[in-house]
Amino acid sequence: MKQKNKIYEVKNFSLENEQLLQYETLFHNANGYLGVRSNFEEGYPDSYQTVRGEYINGFYNFSRMNQAEKLCGLTEEKQVMPNLVDTQGIQLTVCGEPFSMFRGKILDSARILDMEKGVTIRRVIWRSPGQRELEIEITRMTSFKMLPLFTIEYRVRALNFSGSIEFFSTHIGDVRNSFSSKDPRVADGAARHLRPEAAVFTPEGFSTITSHTTTSRLTAVSMVCNRLSYPAAESREARGPAAVQEFRLNLDQGHSVTLTKYTVLCDSVHYQNCEDLAADLMKQAVSVPLSDWYHAQERYLKQFWETGNIQLEGDDALQNAITYNLYQLIQSVGKDPHSNIAAKGLSGEGYEGHYFWDTEMYIEPYFLLTRPSLAKNLIAFRYTTLDAARRNARILGHRKGALYPWRTIMGRECSGYFPSGSAQYHINGDIAYSVVNYYLTTKDFDFMVHCGAEILFETARLWMDVGNYYKGKFRINCVTGPDEYTCLVNNNYYTNVIARYNLKWAARFYRMMTEENKISPLAERLCLTREEILSFQQAADDMYLPYNQELDINPQDDSFLSKEKWDFSQTPPDSFPLLMHVHPLSLYRRQVCKQADTILAHFILEDEQPLSTMRHSYDYYEKITTHDSSLSSCIFCIMAARFGMTEKAYSYFGKSAQTDLMNTHGNTKDGLHIANMGGVYMSIVYGFGGLRIKEDGLHLAPVLPQKWGGYSFKLYFENSLLAISVKHPVCEITLLSGTEKTLFFYGKAHQLKDRLNIPLEPWGEKI
Repeated sequence: MKQKNKIYEVKNFSLENEQLLQYETLFHNANGYLGVRSNFEEGYPDSYQTVRGEYINGFYNFSRMNQAEKLCGLTEEKQVMPNLVDTQGIQLTVCGEPFSMFRGKILDSARILDMEKGVTIRRVIWRSPGQRELEIEITRMTSFKMLPLFTIEYRVRALNFSGSIEFFSTHIGDVRNSFSSKDPRVADGAARHLRPEAAVFTPEGFSTITSHTTTSRLTAVSMVCNRLSYPAAESREARGPAAVQEFRLNLDQGHSVTLTKYTVLCDSVHYQNCEDLAADLMKQAVSVPLSDWYHAQERYLKQFWETGNIQLEGDDALQNAITYNLYQLIQSVGKDPHSNIAAKGLSGEGYEGHYFWDTEMYIEPYFLLTRPSLAKNLIAFRYTTLDAARRNARILGHRKGALYPWRTIMGRECSGYFPSGSAQYHINGDIAYSVVNYYLTTKDFDFMVHCGAEILFETARLWMDVGNYYKGKFRINCVTGPDEYTCLVNNNYYTNVIARYNLKWAARFYRMMTEENKISPLAERLCLTREEILSFQQAADDMYLPYNQELDINPQDDSFLSKEKWDFSQTPPDSFPLLMHVHPLSLYRRQVCKQADTILAHFILEDEQPLSTMRHSYDYYEKITTHDSSLSSCIFCIMAARFGMTEKAYSYFGKSAQTDLMNTHGNTKDGLHIANMGGVYMSIVYGFGGLRIKEDGLHLAPVLPQKWGGYSFKLYFENSLLAISVKHPVCEITLLSGTEKTLFFYGKAHQLKDRLNIPLEPWGEKI
């Protein structure tokens, strides 16, 4: 394996089934709207497993989720991201011999992801059983310029023979989703979510299949056009919900032929009249050379990398991993308010395409600092699903406010196991936190007036109904924090502190909008009163935050310290992740954490506690955290850097950065760990860079690991673009565009007019 200059390449790749499943994920193509798994066009042997999928972000079907005991309000219907169609199929036959990686002999092979060109490539030199040698190069692209467009460029060169060549290009509408009966993170039953109509050919020769979801009443249209670079005999046939197009020709030794296959996928969630649109887009796609689409792809990515890249000096392996992770973020993020970011992006069917709080806390910060318009879209998605969050709150018995679902696609709750799902009320605070973070970074007050403030008010209302006063303190009982090994507890520290933040900022924005004479229309529509706002502020002021004086830590909840600690010495290595091997109740009764919980709270709201309390909490929770969640290591990295434990932070960072490339969690075949990839970015910028965005401005406290010569990144803050370079013995920050800024380094104010050079300090050692 090698990666250089934004090229990730695996040469002479393995054909073992498990490795191929992993490659399907690692080399997938996506653009935030459309995702295609990296399956062999010709397929695998019948004995092999594959997850052969094409997906649209935000498109969904409903599926039954039967509860063993139908208690009031439990979720019995979920949304699922359907596998839509199979347009990947291309079978090559040479003088009657079908090409297969599993027959004949592979003389050379490579799989390549080019992250500057935005394409994947499979190169093979193949000797058939009849000793005919071919060079095959297959280039695939999901276009950032035309989001519904997916292309396959299939080039064949005859090396030692002249003879007949046949291409069979298929378009199949009858597909299913994958499943696993053993892993709760994957769907538990095979399902056909679409009813495809019969395939038809248009007068232009485009094969078309219109499919309808079985229960959600949505429509998806797939259209395929094949173009050959060489004169050939051609035939086409529609067979029920499938179409096949065949090309036959003779190829001379040393000559090449290329089949270009265009797919357009449109759906009724994102587009009106998607059938007509698909035809218009296909005509547009084939009206220009494929090279034009490649050039547009490069231009888009050039702009992306200009502000979205991070450069390291002195650690090529981690530089490679960082580049890969950042590229997957732009492949995964929805490009409009109708979609978000699935936990696995568009790389696989793990978690059934659901959106989680991962978006707000782990992924959105990257786009907020590098491409704010995409962060704005992510918040706009939460605004478009606000009514669904209000309905969800009523289902759970709340009289006012909105409760966002823990996992969803179109706004309804998809969590079937409520103790570690729907009980995670902190998602309201997470979304509110992201709204405030967006405002503090961009100062986009108009967006707050039209969208953000309403989210803040409705989420704040929910806390007033779920919490209550007891002994003079506002408390929040029977919830689950980020740690899914500790469920249904009273006063989870993370939940309480982020609820406090939510309430405080709801009150603040009410005052700000009042001062600007912009509150009345929204207040009237929401029946929002000044008395209610005062109650928000009072609850924030009176919020109970668990604290243990003897240990000088914030307990994860009221009962956490009273539990027996998990005995790691008696836990075999193959028992991790614990959720796959231990009954939930056994976990809930012990001090053991799946992931960062209180430590995550200390990262995002560090001013709520003294530094010594946060450091003692870190030491305490580090000993009992399994990091079974991919969301964990990056947070421990960030806080280790904050406390001056730079080399420990470096160790955690390596684990995060290599999660999917090294398949460290053993389930990359189900899709990438997208939130962890956002965490990799945060580990550098928020961890080693010490970046925090606060009311008074942008704070930096950079540190430099010993193995690195330096690192650099760019970010947008308010109306300015900044370049930050950390290289011993200074941090250099340059104002690339915009107006001068007051910035804080190690807590001290500095005025940035053009360029600043700030000596590096042992920041964390001041504890």
